[in-house]
Order: sequence, then C-alpha cells, then structure tokens
Amino acid sequence: MTAAALPSAAPAARRPPDDSRGAAIALRVRRLLAAIGRILAALIPVFLLGSLFTYALGALSGLTPAYLQLGEGATPSAVKALDQQWGLNRPFFVQYFSWLGHVLTGNFGNSWINNFPVTQLLGNRAIISVSAAGVALLLGVVFGFGLGALAVRFQSTWIDRVITVFTSTISVMPPFIVGIVLIDVFAVWLRWLPSSGFMPLSSGFGAWFSHIILPAIALSFDTIADVARQLRVGLVTAARQNYATGATVRGLSGRRVFFVHVLRNGIGPAVAVLGLKFPNLLGGAVVTEAIFQLSGYGQFAAQSAIKGDVPSVQAVLVVSVVLVVLFNLLVNIILARLIPTSASRGL
Repeated sequence: MTAAALPSAAPAARRPPDDSRGAAIALRVRRLLAAIGRILAALIPVFLLGSLFTYALGALSGLTPAYLQLGEGATPSAVKALDQQWGLNRPFFVQYFSWLGHVLTGNFGNSWINNFPVTQLLGNRAIISVSAAGVALLLGVVFGFGLGALAVRFQSTWIDRVITVFTSTISVMPPFIVGIVLIDVFAVWLRWLPSSGFMPLSSGFGAWFSHIILPAIALSFDTIADVARQLRVGLVTAARQNYATGATVRGLSGRRVFFVHVLRNGIGPAVAVLGLKFPNLLGGAVVTEAIFQLSGYGQFAAQSAIKGDVPSVQAVLVVSVVLVVLFNLLVNIILARLIPTSASRGL
C-alpha cells in the first residue's frame, strides 16, 4: 500500500478552553462581595445607633449654649432666642436627623464656647490621637506576630516559655506606668527622645517619629501580648488538624504546609483580636496623652466635657464610632479573604 493510500490521520479533537480558573476567581470575588455586604449590613446599624445615642446623651445633659454664652444672668427671653437660633427648640428627632445629615457631610456644627467649627478644632487633634494609636497598632502587629510565630517555631522549648512569661507580664502593665518609665529612661536618663509634645509629619518624619514613638510603645504592650498569644494558640491548633496532617502525609514540604494550610487557618484569632484592640488603643490614648502632654482628641474631649461644649463631645464620639466601624470592616474583609471555605481546602 502506497503512502497516498494511507488514511489521513484524523485531526486531534480540540479541548474547550479551561475556564476553571476564571470560574474559581469569579466565585471568590462573589463570596468576598457577599461577605462585605453582610458586614456592612451589620455595621451600618451600629453606626446609626451609635450616632443616635451620642446625640441623645447631649440632649439629656440639659446643657444649652445660652447659659454658656450668656452666663447665669441671662433672661428667659434671651435664652429662648439663642436656643431658637441654634435650632434647639425643635422636636428631638427633627434635631437628630438634621444633625446627622450635617455629620455625614463632615460638618459637626460650631462650638458652644467660641462658635468655631468643631471640624476645624478636632482635625489636628484627631491626627495626634490616630498617630499614636496607629503606630501602637503597627507595633502590636509586627512584634505580636513575630513573637507568636517564634513561640510556635520553638514550641515547648525555653524560648517558648520565655515568650509566654514576657507576654503575660506586659499584658498587665498599665499604659500610664509604662509611659512614666519610658520617659524616665529614654527622655530623662538617656536623653534620646523628647518627653512630651507633638510634631506634625510635615515637619519631617524624624521629628514626628521621635515625638510619637514613646506614647505608641506605652499603648502597644497589651496589643503585642494578645496578638502573640492568639497567634500561638491558633497556629498550634491548626497544625493539629486533619488537613495539615494529610498534607504532610501526601508529601508536601513543611514550608508549604505551614504557609498554605496552617498559617492561613490559624491566623484568624490573631487578626480578629485586632478589631477589639483598636478601640482600646483610642481609649487608652486619653491617659497617655496626659502623660506625654499631647493635645489629642482625648484631651479635647475631656476639656470640652468640663466646659459643657456638647457639639465638641459629640464630634469626638462620632469620630471614634466611625474609626472603630471602619477598622472592624477592614478586619472582617481580611478575615473573609484569608480564611478559606471548606470547599477550598483541597490539597
């Protein structure tokens, strides 16, 4: 049989394009968006209730700008006229929704003390408090995750025990005690850092950092301790699960088992605790600001409360609620992205 008589080979059947990866990515995106939607559905009511309680506290205080501006000798007609000027003679919910509408645009009204815009008074002070809390949170993440991972790496050794004792010790040290010790050591004795005050970032990173690092360290101890302990517990628990054991039996390297299976499943508790620590950092900044003489919004809130400046106090509370809600939204998004579903735990 000649070559020409040979039957021509049938063309190889073309496989349809593999869309499994694209489908998997689309599924992950849908799940992430669904998780964000559920989180927002829970956090938006939290913000609304927080704003309602904040405004209600101001209304229940019984304070008005009339007595602050006119003094004790104010006549009833003068008080009534000034209350009408500030809109305080309207029904409660009319006042609340009007105030909320302005708050959503970033307008917190004017101070009852000096009639200056509260947003302007609070802006620079909030930067100080957020700087201290933000650097403290960064220190908590870096050193907390570092100590927790180190404890797991040397589990049941003297290193693990030393880290456990260290984190247990710093977790019970109040920030104001730590702050005083830090000032004595680094500002008075060694003279490496300033003991008080604040420099904006526009003055240079070095000046800003040198003034904010000591307050941040004083605030960070509790976060470092909790993150390290939660990470250690989470990683040890994840390493004992069947999926980690199965991955090891199937021949995956220890590095791959740790980063793909153990770390991703065990990091959740440590990340979740950060959502609880951020409000504590903002609250702890009030005492720390007094020690380091920082004019943050904690001090601003205390002074405004003493003077009876209700709009300023309400602004501080609303800003705190917004920061906590946004940070918890970020934490929940990270958790939704990090922690795999049962369908994606395949090897």
